[in-house]
Amino acid sequence: MSDRLLSFLGLCRRAKKLVIGAETAEKSVREGKSLLVLYASDAAPNSLRRVRGACEEHGVALRQLPRDKQALSLALGKLSAVVSVEDAGFAGKLNQMLDAESV
Repeated sequence: MSDRLLSFLGLCRRAKKLVIGAETAEKSVREGKSLLVLYASDAAPNSLRRVRGACEEHGVALRQLPRDKQALSLALGKLSAVVSVEDAGFAGKLNQMLDAESV
């Protein structure tokens, strides 16, 4: 895997600072653990509706990944289109990487 962003998400998962799945991400946001929620570019609107509401309610950043669900799932080893980051350092670095890609 040569994609730095996806490799970094894999590192977050191995460090147990990444929650995978829309329902578990929503729970993480509501419990105040989540600092950043990311979703794949082709995530289903129904999957995002509750997560988006929780993020808005609790002031958690919600960002779209410039990758599709298949690429994200392959990098994480689990099928999902939504992930939640529960570590400030990882969340900050991911925000930097996403900002750099959008330039």
